[in-house]
Amino acid sequence: MRKALVGLVALVIFGILGFLALTSPSAHRLIRGEPPAPNGSHAPNAENGRILFFAGGCTSCHAVPNNDDKLRLGGGYALKSPFGTFHVPNISPHKTDGIGSWSVTDFTRAMREGVSPDGRHYYPAFPYTSYQRMSPEDLTDLFAFMQTLPAVEGRAPGHDLPFPFNIRRGVGLWKLAFLDGKVFTPDASKSASLNRGAYLVNGPGHCAECHSERSFAGAVIDERRFAGGPDPEGRGIVPNITPHATGIGGWTVSDLTTLLKTGETPNFDTVGGPMGAVVANTAQLPDADRQAVAEYLLSLPPRQGFKKPE
Repeated sequence: MRKALVGLVALVIFGILGFLALTSPSAHRLIRGEPPAPNGSHAPNAENGRILFFAGGCTSCHAVPNNDDKLRLGGGYALKSPFGTFHVPNISPHKTDGIGSWSVTDFTRAMREGVSPDGRHYYPAFPYTSYQRMSPEDLTDLFAFMQTLPAVEGRAPGHDLPFPFNIRRGVGLWKLAFLDGKVFTPDASKSASLNRGAYLVNGPGHCAECHSERSFAGAVIDERRFAGGPDPEGRGIVPNITPHATGIGGWTVSDLTTLLKTGETPNFDTVGGPMGAVVANTAQLPDADRQAVAEYLLSLPPRQGFKKPE
C-alpha cells in the first residue's frame, strides 16, 4: 500500500512538473526554435507602421469605446466569446497604463509569441497566431508609429473567464498545438502584388481570425479558413470571403477594392457592423494595398460558406 501511495504521489508530482514545463512562456521557444529578433540596424519607418496599423485594424478593438477619436487606444472594449469575456487592454503609449515603457523587443515578443514583458501568456483573443507572420522590420515600424499616438490614462478591467479558461498558464499548451512561429515567406511563383496581399491578409490583417470556423479549442479549422463561421460574439454569421457562390464568387478585383475603400458592395448595399469598422481602416490604405488584398482573396480556393445547424 505504501509503495502504491508513493508511486501515486510521484506520478502527481511528475505531472505537475511536466505541466509547468510545457506551459512555461519559454517552452514555445525551446520547442519551436528562437524566433527572428528585431533588426537593430533597421531604422524605424513610422509611415510604413501607419499603413500596417490600419491594415491590422487596431482601432476596431483597442480604441476607447464611444470615443470619436479612434487613435486613442485606451482599450476597455468587452469582447464576448464562447470562453468568457475578454476586456481589451490599453495599448496607447502611456508609460504605466499602456505600452509606453515597452521596448521594441517586448512588443515583438507580444505580437509574435503572445507573451507579456513580465512573462505571462496572452490569451489568443489577441490574434498573435496571425501577427507571428509579420517581419521583424514591420513590427519595428508598427511599434514606432504607435508611439506617436496619444497616451491614454486608465486600464481595462481583468478578463471575466470561467474555470478552466481562467488558468492563464494553460494557454502554453494551446500555443504548442496552434502557434507555429513561422514568418510569412513569399511564393516565388506568384506576383509581387499577390504576395503583398497574402502578407496583409494573413499577417497584420488577420482576416481569417473572424472569417473562419473554429474548433472546440478555439483554433481556426484550416480547411474552413476564410469560409465564414459563427460570430464569436453571437451576432450571427461572419461572411465567407472565398470566391465561392456563397461568398465573393463572381466579384471582380474592382468590386472588392471598392468595398475596402467605401464599404459599397456590387449589389449597391453597404456593409455595417464590425465590417464597417474594418472598412474605416482599410480605407486608409494605399490603393495598391487594397488591390493586392482583393487579388489575393479572389485567388483563394472556393469554399462552401458556413451553414448554421438547424
